[in-house]
Amino acid sequence: MENSKNHPQINYGKTGVLIINLGTPDSTSWLDIRKYLKEFLSDRRVIEVNPLLWQIILNVFILNLRPSKTAKAYKEIWMKDVNKSPLLHYTELQAKKLNKKIGNEKTVIDFAMRYGNPSIKSKLNLLKEKGCENVIILPLYPQYAAPTTATVCDEVYRSLMKMRWQPSLQIIPHYESEPLYIDALVKSIKKKVSEISWKPDLIIASYHGIPQKYFDKGDPYQCYCQKTTRLMNEKFQEILIETTFQSRFGPEKWLTPYTDKTLENLPNEGKKNILMICPGFASDCVETLEEINIQGRETFMNCGGEHFEFIPCLNDNSDHIHLLESLVKKYLI
Repeated sequence: MENSKNHPQINYGKTGVLIINLGTPDSTSWLDIRKYLKEFLSDRRVIEVNPLLWQIILNVFILNLRPSKTAKAYKEIWMKDVNKSPLLHYTELQAKKLNKKIGNEKTVIDFAMRYGNPSIKSKLNLLKEKGCENVIILPLYPQYAAPTTATVCDEVYRSLMKMRWQPSLQIIPHYESEPLYIDALVKSIKKKVSEISWKPDLIIASYHGIPQKYFDKGDPYQCYCQKTTRLMNEKFQEILIETTFQSRFGPEKWLTPYTDKTLENLPNEGKKNILMICPGFASDCVETLEEINIQGRETFMNCGGEHFEFIPCLNDNSDHIHLLESLVKKYLI
């Protein structure tokens, strides 16, 4: 017979669900931006160059010059009323609303960031403390890529390596063609079209780019992006939707066509009225709100565009929460 008289109380029998997005600086200060960029740009999944050479470039040049520019971009979109970045704000809301849908005494819902706070390690430890013997990881990247989904997995594995009593693990790798995802995107397009008084000549679906060499080495990301756009076109045939890639960094070739160059050229091609959507981003962030809705808009209008409207990301809207719920339920034990 077991002697449980002096046995410490142990929490067990629960399933944890951790939704994870890219990350955000803690504030718009130069030091917080630098700290965030250092963690992000030190990831070997993100920057695949000679690590010794890259650390020199990163620490001598980039981390002394880029924080000021990045801080300016974040200040443009920072949510001053809650003192948070939009990415953090919406990811928190997604977790809270998902918790209302499927959270209970046996299922714990939480969120983390790959870079910055709250960290993956801290939230995995918290789920373990709450008695989660099973953990479901949902990277909020619809289209799998090594610099996004895979690096989330890397960090999860590193955290588990330090645990003596590891939970079981399930990872939802991608959902670029999930019907509820496509439906939610198309519904957001239809909503925007109903709100404007002009007819768009074109809809640009702008995805975050990756270096061309990553795709050449076997990363499936570009295929997943094109698949999402194709499925949106099949579901919404009134206006053509075309794929572009944004946010390129450095001198090497990235996936094309580039979003910024496309926006420069469209007015000269007679397409002066456009909608922009960013299907690869689960929440609005600096890449959508500043790079697209501010910089992209300015580029397009300065080159002769007449109408430009940005379609918000799915954020915490009900269709998105329903999608997340459906994805997680497939893995719940």
